[in-house]
Amino acid sequence: QDGRSSFIGHQLGGVMEVPNSKDQRVKSARAIQITYYLQTYGSVTQDLIGEKWESEFCKLMHKMQMDHQDLQLYSLASFSLWKDFHQTSLLARGKILVSLMLILLTATLSSSMKDCLRSKPFLGLLGVLTICISSVTAAGIFFITDGKYNSTLLGIPFFAMGHGTKGVFELLSGWRRTRENLPFKDRVADAYSDVMVSYTMTSSLYFIAFGMGASPFTNIEAVKVFCQNMCVSILLNYFYIFSFFGSCLVFAGQLEQNRYHSIFCCKIPSAEYLDRKPVWFQTMMNDGHRHTSHHETNPYQHHFIQHFLREHYNEWITNIYVKPFVVILYLIYASFSFMGCLQINDGANIINLLASESPSVSYALIQQKYFSNYSPVIGFYIYEPLEYWNGTVQEDLKTLSQGFNTVSWIEQYYQYLRVVNISATNKSDFISILQSSFLKKPEFQHFKNDIIFSKAGDENNIIASRLYLVARTSENTQREAVELLEKLRPLSLIQSIKFIVFNPTFVFMDHYGLSVTMPVLISGFGILLMLILTFFLVIHPLGNFWLILSVTSIELGVLGLMTLWNVDMDCISILCLIYTLNFAIDHCAPLLYTFVLATEHTRTQCIKNSLEEHGTAILQNVSSFLIGLVPLLFVPSNLTFTLFKCLLLAGSCTLLHCFVILPVFLTFFPPSKKHHKKKKRAKRKEREEIECIEIQENPDHVTAV
Repeated sequence: QDGRSSFIGHQLGGVMEVPNSKDQRVKSARAIQITYYLQTYGSVTQDLIGEKWESEFCKLMHKMQMDHQDLQLYSLASFSLWKDFHQTSLLARGKILVSLMLILLTATLSSSMKDCLRSKPFLGLLGVLTICISSVTAAGIFFITDGKYNSTLLGIPFFAMGHGTKGVFELLSGWRRTRENLPFKDRVADAYSDVMVSYTMTSSLYFIAFGMGASPFTNIEAVKVFCQNMCVSILLNYFYIFSFFGSCLVFAGQLEQNRYHSIFCCKIPSAEYLDRKPVWFQTMMNDGHRHTSHHETNPYQHHFIQHFLREHYNEWITNIYVKPFVVILYLIYASFSFMGCLQINDGANIINLLASESPSVSYALIQQKYFSNYSPVIGFYIYEPLEYWNGTVQEDLKTLSQGFNTVSWIEQYYQYLRVVNISATNKSDFISILQSSFLKKPEFQHFKNDIIFSKAGDENNIIASRLYLVARTSENTQREAVELLEKLRPLSLIQSIKFIVFNPTFVFMDHYGLSVTMPVLISGFGILLMLILTFFLVIHPLGNFWLILSVTSIELGVLGLMTLWNVDMDCISILCLIYTLNFAIDHCAPLLYTFVLATEHTRTQCIKNSLEEHGTAILQNVSSFLIGLVPLLFVPSNLTFTLFKCLLLAGSCTLLHCFVILPVFLTFFPPSKKHHKKKKRAKRKEREEIECIEIQENPDHVTAV
């Protein structure tokens, strides 16, 4: 109505043009996008008023949607993203409690046996509670030190649980490997010396990896905050398991030595007394004396997981007919992983971090559907005095805005000067006509907010101004917007015109600018540090080699498969990749080092013993970890879906390597066990010779020999 001329191509969606029109006239549009700017001048009071206005505006839009069902209205205010991002934590509270219950149940059942004396259900329960207490302590420290909560911190309980319960189950396995005839204090000491060295090493690697994520070199603030909290959690996890759970193990060992029931804590009756009681009573009070034969030295072998591994799985996986299928399976796994790694997507899409049914997601989906032909409106801010009347400056501005549709007071002013046939080639004429004539016109009055004047005496100056740029894009708006940003920002450093470019979506584009390179760098540094640390702790260098190979295979597998599963590289997937590195070390390292340092005759026997020794703890931990992830599926949030997918892949790939790939590949790749054979034969021959000499010298002492 006021004759205002402005570019609105980016505000119309689903456009149909008038057929056969020369000037591409618009016939209709399915959607229109309108933007309102609130002027607050930076004061706190006006910020609060603006926030209240936005809240009322969103309520009004919702009410109008209810009243006018024929229209689809979607609103997005400045606080909407923050609100919908934090909504995930509210939606996930109940599901996290369900996860905890499932982990408690799984840990309790997997630590149980039919033998009421040697069963340790309460230790499994107390182990999970130990991790919960340490996580709550870490959260308390985080909030006391003025930490800011955000929804990405939802992953910390799962990350801490995956590492902490591994230490718990390894200590239980270490206890089962000790001799029953030793005092309980010696058994606890043996379990600690057997397990805590490797657990200390893996905890150190967790601390180092997340410490690098918490360093100033990390460009994503959410990742930095998460890693800082994770470092505190890992540290407290270690000390709680070392102290609190260790004391629980001592107490359970004392009960076992004094022959108390593992559940009811009552004295177990003698075998003669049980024989006179009903079957149900015998089942509840059975301490394994009926099933233990005289030649069995370890009654803990009746644990159902250990029995399954020893009697069934170990023989099956090392069967010569199974190995070719495992090799084919690994080739398929590697090919899919490699294919996925070539298709990595960055995480510039903000939808991946929000609650699924939130207003922001609805708005973003409609915007992508109808308004993906144009980039976001980019603010181009010139923050120093400039000679706008100079022809060279005008050419520089045209060069910078080349390829964009501009909403600019400068272009409109130049056009106005040409229409009225006025020349403004000097400063006084340029500013005088601009203030007294151009900005007074109704169709140009809205440009007043785009120019900042200053007055020095009788002279007016333009100290800053702004214009808006809109670029035509294809369907991949996010990727092209990032490329535009990367193109414009370097120009702001080298051009004579000092400017900055900004759009609210740049926050997310900057957030993930290095989302692909950062986890790769952290993973690379983590593997390097792991190599340095393990070099001094392991005798055999092939143990280091196999560990690095396994961890790299798992990391690349998770990265490739999550890409094929439509997971972008956002802050949650980055944190999961850092965690996958440590999770793989946590489970593969004990298995590999036990194999490398084993002294059995054959590789097959070595891998069987390694699986029998550590397989139970690995299976207990990974199964508890994966079962605990299931409730995340029922949280209506894209953030938790991403967390579920990444952690599911991390647990599954680790389990695949520990129980399928490594047991087969280690049987026909180095290290060789031939030198152990030679040593054993030499010892046997030496012993036989000594025995023969003793027999010849003193035949009466043959039995003593």
